[in-house]
Amino acid sequence: MTRRLTTLDWDGIEASLDAQGFARIPSILSAEECGSVAGLYNDDSRFRSRIDMERFRFGVGEYKYFAAPVPAIVQMLREELYARLAPTANRWLGRLKPGARKDGSAQAHGFPDTLEKYLHRCHAAGQQRPTPLLLSYSAGGYNCLHQDIYGDLAFPLQVVLMLSRRGEDYTGGEFLLVEQRPRAQSRGHALSIDQGAGVIFATRERPQEGTRGSYRVAMRHGVSTVTSGARMTLGIIFHDAR
Repeated sequence: MTRRLTTLDWDGIEASLDAQGFARIPSILSAEECGSVAGLYNDDSRFRSRIDMERFRFGVGEYKYFAAPVPAIVQMLREELYARLAPTANRWLGRLKPGARKDGSAQAHGFPDTLEKYLHRCHAAGQQRPTPLLLSYSAGGYNCLHQDIYGDLAFPLQVVLMLSRRGEDYTGGEFLLVEQRPRAQSRGHALSIDQGAGVIFATRERPQEGTRGSYRVAMRHGVSTVTSGARMTLGIIFHDAR
């Protein structure tokens, strides 16, 4: 896993994140690994909660948050990806400093170099519940546009990895990203993701360079309607929840 992540074009990923608030990553999970993670879904002992999206008007489908300790492969992905994304997170924080949102004094001083250190801050702030999750949709399912914020501390990037086979296990169900630009109409992206591959994207907002320096572009994400079959993804969020 470490070798696969090391060989990714991280300079290109960083450039894409800066330019549009998201970056595709090629397959980093094998079909067997995807099946193994997806197979955990039916073991309720591995999860701390289950959310019926329709009940809360979040969409149609369900998702489950892993309980601590999260599975080893998920923990490894969370740690390795965090370490590679922390430099971008700190650059973004620096670009947005003037007039920055007050997201807690610990966050205002930057993001540490390891997930362990960052989660220590989250736990000290009362955010102690793990946030990695599996999301499951069947035909007709979808996820409304939203942001995954669970407390005062929020890491500015997160990751979704596809566990199902596009065009074989399901059709439709594109990953949606919408950016709301100040004094301009919103711009949308609809991304199809292959099994084992994923997308890194802004959790809440990204910096955009303007004539007077950087300004904030708010971003939300969701899933378009699944037209057939069943679709499952792994969501990796780096901050824990209250």
